[in-house]
Amino acid sequence: MLLIARREYFAYARTVGFWLSMLALPALMLLGGMMPAMIKNASPTRTVAIVDFAGGQQAALTAALDARYVTAQAKAMREAAVSEAGEPGADAVREAVDRDGLEAGLAALKRVAPRAGAAYAPPKRDLRVVAAPPEVASAPTLAAAEKALRPHLTGGELSAVVLLERRDGELKARLWSERVSDEAVETAVRDALRDVIRRDRLIAAGLDPATATSLAELKPKLDVFSPKSAGGGEVSLRDRLPGVVGFVLGMLLWSSVISGASILMNSVMEEKSNRVLEVLMSSASTTEILGGKVLGVAMITATVLGVWFGLGAYALRMLLPGLADDLGSVLLDGGLIFYLALYLVGGYLMYAMVFAAIGAFCETPRDAQTLLGPVMIVLSVPIIVMQMAVRTPDLPLIKTMSMVPFFAPFLMSARAPSNPPLIEVVIALAGMAAVGALMVWLGGKAFRAGALSSGKFDWRGVFALMTGRG
Repeated sequence: MLLIARREYFAYARTVGFWLSMLALPALMLLGGMMPAMIKNASPTRTVAIVDFAGGQQAALTAALDARYVTAQAKAMREAAVSEAGEPGADAVREAVDRDGLEAGLAALKRVAPRAGAAYAPPKRDLRVVAAPPEVASAPTLAAAEKALRPHLTGGELSAVVLLERRDGELKARLWSERVSDEAVETAVRDALRDVIRRDRLIAAGLDPATATSLAELKPKLDVFSPKSAGGGEVSLRDRLPGVVGFVLGMLLWSSVISGASILMNSVMEEKSNRVLEVLMSSASTTEILGGKVLGVAMITATVLGVWFGLGAYALRMLLPGLADDLGSVLLDGGLIFYLALYLVGGYLMYAMVFAAIGAFCETPRDAQTLLGPVMIVLSVPIIVMQMAVRTPDLPLIKTMSMVPFFAPFLMSARAPSNPPLIEVVIALAGMAAVGALMVWLGGKAFRAGALSSGKFDWRGVFALMTGRG
């Protein structure tokens, strides 16, 4: 069995493609995480001109649009501080920005999170208000301004022009955009216009302008507490991490089971079509062959997971040491990492036996599609409800599904950080062990029957071979 496992393992581990594909996924995940920021930084700053036909509203709308950038910077500073200084430090940075401006916020960031403060780079400005072209700004009517602005939009000189007017006593705006699908400018102008209208209505209700402005810019602070938080009080980033960890590990387990079982199925299928399997069966028992193949592919999966976890831990330790400590405490809290290991082993064993049996009965991928359909339907169910299992782990439907052996490895991994009742964990693990043992017994019979069969797949022939009547 060990000889077959070693042969199976090095058949993949000695190839360059195996290591390239293994390292490609972390690279793609890193690129995917960086892509939104790269796209945002690569997109040009949109230039917007404002022409006021409403009387005295251009400065208010300009200030409201500029305030969006201040809010974006305050959010970026808070996010930069949270991994190093925690929620209290991040809130202190945001409060400094709201109270004293961006310079005070940057000083607070450097004080509470020195590393993040030294590396902080302000986000790129997505929108800038510029002066309108003279012929547009001096147009006597709104219709004349719309006629005059067209060449400036089609020529790329401006990204958008906002025309303010009073209609039925209400402040209205007409937005002319260079691009038909540029929703970024549309959203920014709509939000800024809403702030201006709110301020005007407060002033019309009798408030002085300073009070109206302060009320329009009011940002309430909400402190969230829970008796289940790590400190028994205020909810912090450490308390929200378990949900993220559960979802990521559930997805990682699902992809590991799928990739490992698929490798096993393709290996068996290839060796059967090349008659290698028959040669192996003349020198080893069916149990030794099947066990060696399952063990060899399990070693491949363990290698992949070990490299991924090692690279992730090193990157977190170097870049975000505070977040790395929190993740470590989440995984070690209550032996969570050991439960996850049991779910991984149980899930892999169940599905590996199924895929190995499918590979033994098939000689080509086309033959395997007939049997893979029902299995993939079962495997798609946890993906559909995984996010629900993280958000509402105590939902009766989720609790019931997580104790079904074929769903348990994935859903219990997603629920594990929320500390489900021990009885549910025991039921899930016992069910997985029972089904795993059944799969080993049935899989061994199916593997031997399939390895000795020839021709196209036939259900009656399968049962006949497994029961010894074929």
